[in-house]
Amino acid sequence: MDINTAEFIISNTDPQKCPAGTLPEYAFIGRSNVGKSSLINMLTGRKSLAMTSSTPGKTLLINHFLINRSWYIVDLPGYGYAKRDQKTQGRLTKTIEQYILQREQLTNLFLLIDSRHAPQPIDLAFLNWLGEHEVPFAIVFTKTDKLTGSERQAAISRYLRALKEQWEELPPHFVTSLENKTGRKELLDYIENINRDIRPN
Repeated sequence: MDINTAEFIISNTDPQKCPAGTLPEYAFIGRSNVGKSSLINMLTGRKSLAMTSSTPGKTLLINHFLINRSWYIVDLPGYGYAKRDQKTQGRLTKTIEQYILQREQLTNLFLLIDSRHAPQPIDLAFLNWLGEHEVPFAIVFTKTDKLTGSERQAAISRYLRALKEQWEELPPHFVTSLENKTGRKELLDYIENINRDIRPN
């Protein structure tokens, strides 16, 4: 898939105020500082479409980006940022859950996992929550450029083994690297194939 146009549409905290219409939405979520905005910029080929920050927990809004005037990328707030106060974290959790469970246009959720770390309880709990609610999702391993080839393979294998302890069938997964754009084609092809299935010519 070629990305010909990518434009920011709206930011808000209320899923009810997301764009109207029936265009499919592909949402990206993960723990704070997992690299969501950087991945979105890499996928779209725009350096600053989604705002990036070295400070965790900066994405506090639901951000919609219209791609090729036919589908949306949605940048969701990160979860699990320990330095947020309980009130803010509770509000963000409610916003995320409302979007994921109530947004009919949500076509697929991409859960970003930092490949450098062992499986984290908060990520595994979120994975199980998605499964319990039958949310269609795929896993995207990020920051693999920080690992050597053998380290990357070992880290991903370790994560998939942990999932197999609770999941009979593993969700799709993708390996990405910002440095050499690894995974870009695979992710965009995956989205394109879903779009074709739901909107056949």
